[in-house]
Amino acid sequence: MNKIALITGASRGIGKAAAIAFAKAGYDVAVNYNNSAEAAEDLCLELKNYGVNAAAFQADISLRSQVDEIVSKIRKTMGNISVLVNNTGIAEQALFTDISEEMWDRMFAVNVKGAYNCTQAVLPDMIHSKYGRIINISSMWGISGASCEVHYSASKAAIIGFTKALAKEEGLSGITVNCIAPGVIDTDMNRHLSCEDMACLKENTPVGRIGTPEDVAEAILFLASENASFITGQVLSIDGGFIL
Repeated sequence: MNKIALITGASRGIGKAAAIAFAKAGYDVAVNYNNSAEAAEDLCLELKNYGVNAAAFQADISLRSQVDEIVSKIRKTMGNISVLVNNTGIAEQALFTDISEEMWDRMFAVNVKGAYNCTQAVLPDMIHSKYGRIINISSMWGISGASCEVHYSASKAAIIGFTKALAKEEGLSGITVNCIAPGVIDTDMNRHLSCEDMACLKENTPVGRIGTPEDVAEAILFLASENASFITGQVLSIDGGFIL
């Protein structure tokens, strides 16, 4: 029986690339989305071409009731989740003095509470089976901080602390918990940046290019593999050397 990977926010960007990488490696994939139903269903059709089972599950992961509902559906229709990729995230630029309480709360609801909701929902089955892989997606700004992105940087820094603490708690249960901190990646999240901004970011990246979703997806797949069974509580920067 194939292992089952739940990837949140999998309809596009890094999540989509991760879903394809897992399918190619023989995993069944549960594709979570919130609003992009058509894209999620199209992705599932693509994943099935690799001979695996794939299904789409709608949920706003900031709401625990919706997370519990899709995890129950996945368990009944596909089996127990063995890999969780907490990929869903939102970003926003604003001066700190302009960040409203609503903006702050929404950032943490999606980026931090979403990871909490999904992880707590799948963890009992992982503990029972003495096996699990949890990969959280942070950001290089969670390590270094970014001007005009205080709420985003703070939420992504929280994911790093979440990763390190949970890894210590779950190690004896056969569960590894790791974190990836992407740099500038060519995804919709960065579409608001001008050509000049992207050129500047590229110039400041030591490897001389912007990252791709596939760059991040391969790292996620590695951390889920048996080759990474002795790696836990780590933050892997996929940023082309941007943060050194």
